[in-house]
Amino acid sequence: MIKLFQYNWMVREEWFEWCMQLPHEEYIRERVGGVRSFHRTLFHIIDVESSWIRALDGKPDEMPSLEQYDTVERLHSLSKHYRSDVESFAAKWTSEMELKSFSVPWEPDETHTYGEVIRHVIAHEIHHIGQISVWAQEIGSKPVSANFIGRGLNT
Repeated sequence: MIKLFQYNWMVREEWFEWCMQLPHEEYIRERVGGVRSFHRTLFHIIDVESSWIRALDGKPDEMPSLEQYDTVERLHSLSKHYRSDVESFAAKWTSEMELKSFSVPWEPDETHTYGEVIRHVIAHEIHHIGQISVWAQEIGSKPVSANFIGRGLNT
């Protein structure tokens, strides 16, 4: 599980570097599909990861606002800030947590297992990074590699 989080973080870092090369207008331009822009999609990825992991860890959802993080650099800073929460939680993960049930404030009538949520958070980011890759190609740019192989995460 931790290797997939590390993979997502590596790819996210590379996308932040890629986005820093884009003109701001291109970065925030409304697009078809997904969360409608590079900026909104990266914010959504960070917000979802943080919200779910903080909920699993018994912490309140901080609910940052998109307007507070209106540049690539500010959003990158938010990503780094929340990553420490996720790393801390992932370091405490045990197999006994897999089937533990809980509910979140935004879905009070639903129950989930910790394992289900962890896999959702990982898959959610991979899904949205695929959308960003398509948009990169649409503007004639080479997307960040989605390859897990060769990232040094095999140990």
